Parts: sequence; C-alpha cells; structure tokens
Amino acid sequence: MVRHLLKRIAAMLAIVALAGTTALAQQEDIGSPRSRAPLTILQINDVYSTLPIDDAGGLARVATLKQQLAAAGRTPLLVLAGDFLSPSVASSVFKGEQMVAALNAAGLDLATLGNHEFDFGIDVLIQRMAEARWQWVISNVVDTNTGKPIGGAAPYLVRQFGSIKVGFIGLCLITDEISRDKLAHVRLVDPIAAAGMYLPALEREGANVIIAITHLAFADDRALVEQFPDIDLIIGGHEHYPITATENRTLISKAGSDAKYVARIDVDRRPSGPVERFYELVPITNALSDDARTAEVVNGYEARLGTELETVVGTSRVPLDADTVRLRASETNLGDLIADVMRADVDADIALINSGSIRGDRVYKEGPLTRRTLVGIHPFGNVICKVAVPGRVVLAALNNGVSRLPATAGQFPQVSGIIMRVDRGAPPGDRVRDVRVHGEPLDLNKTYSVAIADYMLEGGDGYTMFAGQRVLVGPEAGDLIATALEKYVAAKHEIAPAVEGRIVVQ
Repeated sequence: MVRHLLKRIAAMLAIVALAGTTALAQQEDIGSPRSRAPLTILQINDVYSTLPIDDAGGLARVATLKQQLAAAGRTPLLVLAGDFLSPSVASSVFKGEQMVAALNAAGLDLATLGNHEFDFGIDVLIQRMAEARWQWVISNVVDTNTGKPIGGAAPYLVRQFGSIKVGFIGLCLITDEISRDKLAHVRLVDPIAAAGMYLPALEREGANVIIAITHLAFADDRALVEQFPDIDLIIGGHEHYPITATENRTLISKAGSDAKYVARIDVDRRPSGPVERFYELVPITNALSDDARTAEVVNGYEARLGTELETVVGTSRVPLDADTVRLRASETNLGDLIADVMRADVDADIALINSGSIRGDRVYKEGPLTRRTLVGIHPFGNVICKVAVPGRVVLAALNNGVSRLPATAGQFPQVSGIIMRVDRGAPPGDRVRDVRVHGEPLDLNKTYSVAIADYMLEGGDGYTMFAGQRVLVGPEAGDLIATALEKYVAAKHEIAPAVEGRIVVQ
C-alpha cells in the first residue's frame, strides 16, 4: 500500500511539474492575458530552513525571484501559508528568531499561522509576530483577553492591486499537534466558522477577488471550498509536497516545503468576467543567485550556531531514511533507531514515537553524524517518558497510530520491542493484528512499560489513551529525545539500523 501511495504522489508531482512547464512557456508572452495580470502571488509554505537543502530552496534565492519579477514590472506579493518558526536545528537554538529575520530580509509581505508557530509557546510567538515586518492575517486564532486575533493581526484584509480589489482571510488548523499548554489565553475557532464570519466583510468592502491563506489539511481546504464556493484561490500549507487542484471553480495551491518551489500565481479579473489565475511551479535552484542582504542575515545566524554543532558524534554505515511520506505511513530504519533509543534510555518493554516528530524530510547519507544532524532529526525539545499500561492500551495506541492509513499522518507510530501486522482495509480503530512483544503475543491484561514522548503523554496526535495511566518517568525527569539519540550514537560509535519488518502493512 505504501508503494502504491508513493506512486500516486510521484504521479501527482509529475503533473504539477508539467503544469509549471506549460505556464513558464506562457510567462513572457507580451500582450498575453497573463502578462496583463495586476497581481503576482509568490507562495511558500512549511519553510523550516533558511538555507538550501540538497541545493534546492533557500530564502536568499526566493528574495531574488521576487526582485526579478518586480524589476520586470510585475507586482509580486510574497505570501507564506504557515509553519516556519519550528522545527529545525537553528530554531532549537534561536526559537524561530532566525526565520523572522530572514523572511524580513527576503521581503515577505503576508502570512498566516501554522501549527508549528505554537511550538515554543504563545509568549515566544507573540514576540516573533512583533519582530515581523510583514502583515499578518489571522481569522481564527483569538486572544481570549481581547477577543481579537493574537498579536495584533488583521482578521481579514482588503487591498487594491491595479484593477482588482483582493480580499484575504487566514485560517489555521485545529489539531492535537498543538498541545494545550501552548495555547494559554488563546482560542482556536473552527476554520469554516471563522470563514463564515469574515468572508461577508470582504464582499461588503468591495473585494472582487477572494483569497484564503490557509494552513489546513487538503481535505479541509476542499471542505472550505464546498461551504464557500465564492473563494477564488486557496494559498495553502501543511502538506509537504506540491499540490495544485481545482475544486469546482476554486484553485487550491500548496508549494511543498522548505521553499524548494515557489508557486507563482498571476491573478486578474476583467470587468464582469471571471477571475483568471495563471499557475506556475517555480523550482528554486542555483539558477537564482542569492540576494546579498538576505544571505548576510542567513549567514550571520549560521555563524552564531558556532562550531559546537559541527562536532562529530559518531558514524552511520547506512543512509538514514527521514523521508516524510515514508515515515508517516511505514517503518523506516531511522524510525526504528529512534524508537530503540527511547526504549533503551528508560529501560522500557516497548517504545512508541509519533513519526511527525522525526524531521529532516530527506535521506541522510551514510558517514559522520554531527550534533547538528542529530538535533535536526528531532528538534522539538520533547522528553522521553515511561508509563505502565495494560496491553489493551498498547493496542489502542497502535490502532490510533495507523488509523489514517492510507493517508500519511504524523501520528503513525515507529516502534521498538514489538512487531505487528496492519490490515489497512479494516475499520479505523481495529486494524492492528498479531502484535508480539519480544516474540510473545500481546497480553491485553498484562502491564507493560512503554517509552513515549511527553507530547504523546499529553494526548498529542490522538494518543489520549495514555491519560491517567501510571507514570514511571515523567517529563520533569526524562531526557530530551535529541540528547538520548546523541548519547546512544556516541556510545555505539558506529550504527547501521535496518528495516526489520516491525510493521507490516497489508
């Protein structure tokens, strides 16, 4: 099933790439409808690195693209659809300060929030919002003390671009990925309800083009369009691969992650005519030079990270698979490694870790492993906890983890100490079969010690079954997962984790 899913995604990406190529051919046709469009949106989302990754992306290159379009007489609007403060190696040190500084330098114009903006808590988020020089539009994240959007953000926005008047709303998903302790004095309003509150205001103020900047799952974007078909364009985030789709008359765009692509969308509307949208997916490669001012900011923060992060901790004799799509739907060797680290760290029978906490979205090459690499693999600051639970709770946790298959999901578990079979055709909540703990069948009444992250202990990603269970090692006593990983690699000197068939999806 995972192989089938990957093929579907690869086919989708190929279609997106072809669409981008076609649009590129139209781009410079003088007098074409696209050339007359008064607004050029440049979309990025889910950007965790200021630098290129495998020579793709880089905010200094994005800045150059915007400047080139402005010099050619376009009106570019750089828009970010959430998720940038965290997670990354640098963010674990600077708490997202480096991202705001780089995006300021790159000329970001407009943004909404994603779930990772809450990773460091509301006080840090408000501080970062104040540091930003761009306009925030946030329609459904409310300060309970004022009843208004947090950080002084606009709940909606109307701007004139030549002959068109464009209205914007901004929507953040409601998810267990944002733990309750990160939401002090904050209320998340249902995105569809918030859209219903503010879309009429856009119409009252004369907007003739409606754009929703969203950080929602694709299915939720589609539901939004079904409810509000007058939305012309969704600038979306949350998924980490490019998506372009037309739902009824609405274009839904997601540009992937880490600014490896920028979605360019030229927007126009003729009098009494429909909204015109011209789409192109622009690869951000070394064909674009670095903007000097943005590069200076980025390099300054990189220098501040210092030589400490470059310390070699150990060596891997094999590549380590942190590909997001594979991690969130199947066992990987890196997932096995981290689960093994957690189980060993607290001497537990079993370990479970939600795949969404394992980052990097790449295959790390074999060779030296630096502290920077290990922190980048797990940058969240999560702590290893240990709970005593009956086997039925273990089974419930495993079923929760695989409940969204065949879709990829951050709750998908990587495991240690157990093997299991997953029947993806069975109803969610009853898909896990043949669980064995160290070779013995799982006993639903027996008590097992389980290593989990504090995020899961608090009910994150739907792991609510751990609430009220006996805690053997709590958040105040456990090691950081990143620290335990470093200690494990340093002690082994050399590692070579393999996919062992712990999770068989059928």
